[in-house]
Amino acid sequence: MTMRFLITGGTGTTGSRVAKALDDQGASVRVASRAPAPGTRQVRFDWADPTTHGPALTGTHGVYLVPPIGDAEPARLMVPFLEQALAAGVRRFVLLSSSAIEEGAPGAGEVHRALRQLAPEWAVLRPSWFMQNFVNPGHLHVESIRAADEIVTATGQGRVAFVDAGDIAAVAVRALTDERPHNAAHLITGPQALSYADVAEAVSKVSGRGIRHRSVPVADFREQLVATGMPEAFARVLAAMDDSIAHGSEDRVDPAVERITGRQARGFADFAAEHAAEWTPGP
Repeated sequence: MTMRFLITGGTGTTGSRVAKALDDQGASVRVASRAPAPGTRQVRFDWADPTTHGPALTGTHGVYLVPPIGDAEPARLMVPFLEQALAAGVRRFVLLSSSAIEEGAPGAGEVHRALRQLAPEWAVLRPSWFMQNFVNPGHLHVESIRAADEIVTATGQGRVAFVDAGDIAAVAVRALTDERPHNAAHLITGPQALSYADVAEAVSKVSGRGIRHRSVPVADFREQLVATGMPEAFARVLAAMDDSIAHGSEDRVDPAVERITGRQARGFADFAAEHAAEWTPGP
């Protein structure tokens, strides 16, 4: 029997990669979208519109769960959806959370707890910060690199084991398709913890630009996020995460990628070399 999966956040950084990998394996994939393109495998889905949930779940065996972007309280939308999916016969769920969020903590941590308590087959992915944050259009770091040759954070000298989204997706696919459910939370990191100054140096090396890291007070960083249009509650969450990094919370490396997928996690130097053209000034 062909397995059918619903991929929420299916056009996003990890969801698009999960959908492609499942498709390559011959699975039936539905890509959730608020505005599905005609003639594609996309289905209409909006976390805030429960009327879109039932049709998207029809015949589904597993769901990749990506919390609604910018929502500081995703459980109020996601837990009812989880309950509806279970009632519809869905057994396996994989949640994208964060290395900074423990089970039961506000935000995705509440969904993590509900998933463990309710779902018969589940996994929670707790990845570190994405390498793609330095290349995805519209991200704060990308815009500041382009506009001012700098990366602005409130992390000080704190270090992060940045992880490639492709590695996160590879773990997600295994969690969705392995015969035995993982029923576990996976801390997912890259192979080396780096400061943002280290990242700026790596980008400078491959791009030929003099990129620097500028660390600012937490309150200033929060205001900068709000100025981009981000909801203040979510800006507070992200600024607090930066402060936590400054105090060492993300200075750790975990071998989950290699343990689960059988291949080593990608390092930032390789990532930077591949994306050098995106940081290199034009003629």
